[in-house]
Amino acid sequence: MAYVPTLKTQYKEQIIPALMKEFGYTSVMQCPKLEKIVINQGMGQAVADKKLIDVAQAELTQITGQKAVQTKSRKDISNFKLRKGMPIGVRVTLRADRMYEFLERLIAVAMPRVRDFKGINEKFDGRGNYTLGITEQIIFPEIDIDKITKIFGMEITFVTTANTDEEGYALLREFGLPFKNAKKKNQ
Repeated sequence: MAYVPTLKTQYKEQIIPALMKEFGYTSVMQCPKLEKIVINQGMGQAVADKKLIDVAQAELTQITGQKAVQTKSRKDISNFKLRKGMPIGVRVTLRADRMYEFLERLIAVAMPRVRDFKGINEKFDGRGNYTLGITEQIIFPEIDIDKITKIFGMEITFVTTANTDEEGYALLREFGLPFKNAKKKNQ
């Protein structure tokens, strides 16, 4: 039998029925689902030091299990000593099984390692998508702290098929993302 991620099974067996009950959907196809997770690291310092991009690319590849790609600048900005086509960040787009695997590691392992963690804000973009900012990449267990040269932050964007922020919030809450005020909204 083929391997199926735990969160994928949980989505089919528990989250879909919960969302159908909460929002009164008549069909399973109306339920919002997680489409992809995009992890992005912007590197302003990479203009001065080219090796930072390679280090960040290797770390992001380690964290996600999928090769990170470099993002390049679109135009010249003289104040930042930036030329068009210079690498200024790295990103990864996760879908399907890798996406569920990463989400599970993020919720179960990485977030509990954040010092003084009180939950994440529930600021959505208006279309049911959510972006989570992380200030340090060292919360992921795949990163060896002894080999770190510089602390990088990253943005993790959860792209859902939800039409409203409420549906997107409910979906991510059911997956187990620790929102600050999740308990108040359930009561």
